[in-house]
Amino acid sequence: MRASSDASLDFLGAADSVTGSRFLIASGSGKLLVDCGLFQGLRELRQRNWDRFPAAPDTIDAVAISHAHLDHTGYLPALVRDGFTGPILATCYTARLAEVVLQDSAHLLMEDTAYATTHGYSKHAPPRPLYTDEDATAAVRQFRAIDYEEQVKVTDTAAVTLRPAGHILGSATVHVTLPESSILFSGDLGRPLHPLLRPPAPPPESDIIVVESTYGNRKHAAVEASDIFTDAINRTARRGGSIVIPAFAVDRTEVILSTLKRLRKDGAIPDVPIFVDSPMALDALAIYRDAIRQHAPDLREDVELDDDPFDRQNITELRSREQSKSLNDPHWPCIIVSASGMVSGGRVLHHLAGLLPRPENTVLLVGYQAVGTRGRQLLDGARSIKIHGEYVAVRAEIVDVPMFSVHADADEILSWLGQAPHAPQTCYVVHGEPAAAGELQHRICDELGWTAVVPRYGERVRIAGGRHA
Repeated sequence: MRASSDASLDFLGAADSVTGSRFLIASGSGKLLVDCGLFQGLRELRQRNWDRFPAAPDTIDAVAISHAHLDHTGYLPALVRDGFTGPILATCYTARLAEVVLQDSAHLLMEDTAYATTHGYSKHAPPRPLYTDEDATAAVRQFRAIDYEEQVKVTDTAAVTLRPAGHILGSATVHVTLPESSILFSGDLGRPLHPLLRPPAPPPESDIIVVESTYGNRKHAAVEASDIFTDAINRTARRGGSIVIPAFAVDRTEVILSTLKRLRKDGAIPDVPIFVDSPMALDALAIYRDAIRQHAPDLREDVELDDDPFDRQNITELRSREQSKSLNDPHWPCIIVSASGMVSGGRVLHHLAGLLPRPENTVLLVGYQAVGTRGRQLLDGARSIKIHGEYVAVRAEIVDVPMFSVHADADEILSWLGQAPHAPQTCYVVHGEPAAAGELQHRICDELGWTAVVPRYGERVRIAGGRHA
């Protein structure tokens, strides 16, 4: 059996990029994988999804999941298919949301494969999906729900504790304790002012902290962005156009709907039809409504239990393809909220194919847009984007509205880190593009006086005996 001083941490994703979170801890005779995300964005990143997993899946004892987003859970079906048989630890609501996310991911992968087969534009011959519905179902069966603050032993030397992260419903930081050290993974940190969720729990005493840096070089300006959002809706409606909001199905849709309800109630925006066109978003919305009824532990205390913050009476929920197709070319002002948030797939592509060429329409980008995604191309001013093998002209107005980000900005990350009882031996900065990760690293060193490092993709570091364990 390997001694704990020989324990190691491998950065198998979310290093040099903001996607594909995967961190492998080897200690004693056991292996724990923290997050198991899908790579998204640039082609060279997406290609990693097809590479052989660096550790044999059947040698991994357990997986701990921080939250349900695809870049933290999306590789699980492939890992299970290839031999992983252990438990997937997550909070109850992460497990419920992950089932929705993984089934939708598998459906889209299979749908895209069928489309590529018909139209002949896949790189694979014959086209094949990364995984199938059956693979996703098998992965869901291995989830084990645990409570916040519940410590669970997962290998002969490692135990896991989850604490609220305030990012999406059920999200958690992952604290791993070993015989002589401890490691804290921030997952994705939420913001103190999330309209539904409590702020992230303070970091516990840890020898190593692995922290995200999605917005490690930015500061959110909520008041100004709120005005941008409202003004964009009003001027689009005045010119007779429609608004398309590509939105992450989990949490972002809920935050947008609660904001639209407030703006309508205050008379700040016109009373135009609002459509939610994403079966996954609607399934997630039902889970959020249930969480409010049950008063889930990570909800803010001021969330009204007897009120629907998502305006059920004034939105139209679209599930069928026929309903969705009716909005591909609307000729009246309306708001369409549809997945996916980075315009990487889903029904929003069909809406954009019809709406982007018309200058009276508007696309509101309300979340982080990773390099290599269509959303990032729109944000960077592309005059055309490729959808289903064909180029579509971009004449619609494109508006960036960062107020809806549920990622902490640089100041908020530093404030959270500053609550740690002691400085860790090392703080590893991950889940950020190089500029963001690099700037946050420097601020951690300069402002907190810590040793901070931006690890390389595939890098392994030794976990030494801790000073505070």
